Amino acid sequence: MLAAVAVGHFAGAWAAAPGSIEYEIKATYLYKFAPFVDWPPSIAASPAFALCVVGDDPVSAAIDQAVRGQSVDGKPLIVKHLPVAAPDSGCQIMYIAGSDAQSVEQALAAMKAAPVDRGIVSFVIDANHVRFDIDKAAAAQSGLVISSKLLGLAHNVKPRTTEGSGG
Repeated sequence: MLAAVAVGHFAGAWAAAPGSIEYEIKATYLYKFAPFVDWPPSIAASPAFALCVVGDDPVSAAIDQAVRGQSVDGKPLIVKHLPVAAPDSGCQIMYIAGSDAQSVEQALAAMKAAPVDRGIVSFVIDANHVRFDIDKAAAAQSGLVISSKLLGLAHNVKPRTTEGSGG
């Protein structure tokens, strides 16, 4: 069973200057999120932790540099560059930049066959600072539990709805 956190990059509201520290911050956030997620046993049993990058943007290159030599829960952290998102990609975390081959929306739709059906974490720029929003409902739907410590750092948290509540 694949469990992944899909991270959508939405650049429409604010574009960073070339060489901006924004890219390095986003790249670092990506692997720093992992210890704050309760992963399903199938993920916990895997020999390595895969952070996948779909598409190509300046954050993609920063990810390679940021995760070099890093580990998650004692497992080596590997980066996979993928041309398109696919449910069988073997990713625990997926950063979706979008590309000519597959837009962010198409990539998220492609992940519907996996336990990820939309972005769980989305980067936002607030007062020229990189922040992130978390969708607890999407995390729960994917069988993931996000630590209250990480939720407390989020810019916005979309709450988890309970079944039968109508929302």
